Amino acid sequence: MTNSTLNFPTASGHQVLAAAGKKYLRPGRRIATEQLLQWADFQPGETVLELASSFGYSAISLAQRYHVKVVGIEKDTDSVTRARANIRAAGLENQIEIIEGDIFHLDKIPGKFDYVLAEAILTMQSPQGKAKLLAAIHHHLKPGGKFLSHELLARNQEEEIRADLARVIRVNSTPLSQANWITALTTAELEVQQHLTGSLNLLNVRKMLQEEGIFNTMRILGNILTQPSIRQRVLEMRQIFHKYRHELGYIIICAVAE
Repeated sequence: MTNSTLNFPTASGHQVLAAAGKKYLRPGRRIATEQLLQWADFQPGETVLELASSFGYSAISLAQRYHVKVVGIEKDTDSVTRARANIRAAGLENQIEIIEGDIFHLDKIPGKFDYVLAEAILTMQSPQGKAKLLAAIHHHLKPGGKFLSHELLARNQEEEIRADLARVIRVNSTPLSQANWITALTTAELEVQQHLTGSLNLLNVRKMLQEEGIFNTMRILGNILTQPSIRQRVLEMRQIFHKYRHELGYIIICAVAE
């Protein structure tokens, strides 16, 4: 979806940030993802199922760095087309497959995997949706397979945060506390081995410079300043992130299928 066709007043928060030019949209930034990948301890030839693979960048990085085979599932048709083009350009068609489909229909993906990777996916689901998705993730893991999760954390005031985030992100975002995230995984027979929490710095300019680089950061700020429809939405999100700056954070979890 291009900026000209995106309905900014109703678009989800991640669509607005992507339209502004932001490439890295994970709550804990790349540093948290890197820690998660270290915990995974991938071995060449192992298999990874990635949920909501978007443009295929994560899948390409995994295949190049760890020589694993990746199956990604992505619902948006335009994103699937772009991901497949990126994979062809990288020469990784023998290692990566992108399937167009809904993460709530994982039963259409055959086989079991050594890993399932989901970043900023469970947060966007209702409690019932989280339970259903976690059960499907467990089903698609080999015995002893690892679930790698990177999500939004609400240290306190879960219900107040949910309501405010839904208003500004336009998605029923439901972050949980550390204890509640661990309970949700344990209930799905996913034994948490390692976890780490940290602060949310998604719209922090200094962190953005580290993450995006000076040129892309300037492009992002330029888009925010010059495009009122983007600016209004970003300022709304930033206000809520600041309001709950002591409560909102990220959590990364490595859990094993029992």
